[in-house]
This record gives sequence, C-alpha cells and structure tokens, in this order.
Amino acid sequence: MALTKVDALAPIPGSYWGPPEAGLIGHRLYVRHDTPLHSALHEACHYVCMTDERRRGLHTDAGGDDAEESAVCYLQIRIADQLPGVGAERLCRDMDAWGYSFRLGSAWNWYQHDADDARALLVRWGVLTTDGSPTWRCRH
Repeated sequence: MALTKVDALAPIPGSYWGPPEAGLIGHRLYVRHDTPLHSALHEACHYVCMTDERRRGLHTDAGGDDAEESAVCYLQIRIADQLPGVGAERLCRDMDAWGYSFRLGSAWNWYQHDADDARALLVRWGVLTTDGSPTWRCRH
C-alpha cells in the first residue's frame, strides 16, 4: 500500500465518508493534512484485512463482514499502540468521539473485554502474532 497525500481542501479520492476521512483506491491510501489518524489507520487496516481478490478491485468501499470489521478495529488499536505519542487508549477515545459503536459502550471496553474473536481472526490470517504483535503483513 502506498500513502498518497492530497492537497488541503481538495476532495479525497476513495473516501467512503467524504473529507477529511481517508480514502482507498487499489493499493493507495489517500489522506489530507486534516485526516484523523483513526481514519487513516482504519482504512489501512481494511486493506490489510481483506482478501487479495477484494484488494485487487478495491475502490472506496472496503466491504467485508462484521467479523472483518471487528478485526480492522482491533488491528488499528494494536498499531496505534506501536506509534509514539499515540497509543491504544488515545486511539480508542478518538474512535468513540467519531462515533464508532461497540456493545460494551466504548472502544476501550470492547478492546479490553470483548475482542478475543477479532484478535483470533487476525492471528489466523497471519496479521498478528500469537502475542498480539503486528506482523506488518497483509492477510494470507
């Protein structure tokens, strides 16, 4: 995946929600200077979690089922925990502020207490190691 910066106030190609949210077309992730980090991570994680076939035809709507969406959310939190100055808790607060919805009322509660299925799926796909670390590879 290649990161492509878009000029300030320009439309963001492939953005499902519209600017300033990140966009996906093919192997490109589009962002502007005002794209929220959680949005860029979420779209990047969609790319990582989808099948090769879906990745080849990717344009705007990442698709996927509920299990994959949960895996995407879990992975974006794990990756945020690897980023200096970000961390899992901050990203969860950003997700809540944007409007992500989880059974336990917040992204952090879901991540801490109700995301074992998402983590297991990511391990099965080779995206996380068994200790929960990102492998930095796409789903196989």
